[in-house]
Amino acid sequence: MIRSTRDFWTGAIYVLIGLSAVLIARDYGMGSAVRMGPAYFPTILGIILMVVGAVALIRSFILPGTPIGAFAIKGLLLVISSIFLFGFIVREAGLLIALPLLVIISALASSQFRWVPTIALAAGLTVFCAFVFIKGLGVPLPLIGPWLGGG
Repeated sequence: MIRSTRDFWTGAIYVLIGLSAVLIARDYGMGSAVRMGPAYFPTILGIILMVVGAVALIRSFILPGTPIGAFAIKGLLLVISSIFLFGFIVREAGLLIALPLLVIISALASSQFRWVPTIALAAGLTVFCAFVFIKGLGVPLPLIGPWLGGG
């Protein structure tokens, strides 16, 4: 009956996340398009996600698709662990250490991992984030943390 399992599960996840956003936003004031309340954006975004999910669900019964591949547990664990590691060390080691580690460990999850592009991405992203978030927006994160003698 389901012709595309990938579209089916993608649609189901989108509908579930969209519905969750709409249900959670019910506890806040909606406002209007001119004067938006705290529930306005999550409600609109949730509705859009539900529509996209419904389209994917309908499509899964009509168009043939490719089956879902094997579950990549190694990649999942590497990406999740890199995010947790970043969160645990960013204040103590600083952004200049934590962000490149996040990028490198996450990139190891790919079957097409190569060192040179990964190091270039880590360096570029670190410089970009340092300028935008720390210097531009004033996010209170140290560039070099106390572990490395910074403040």
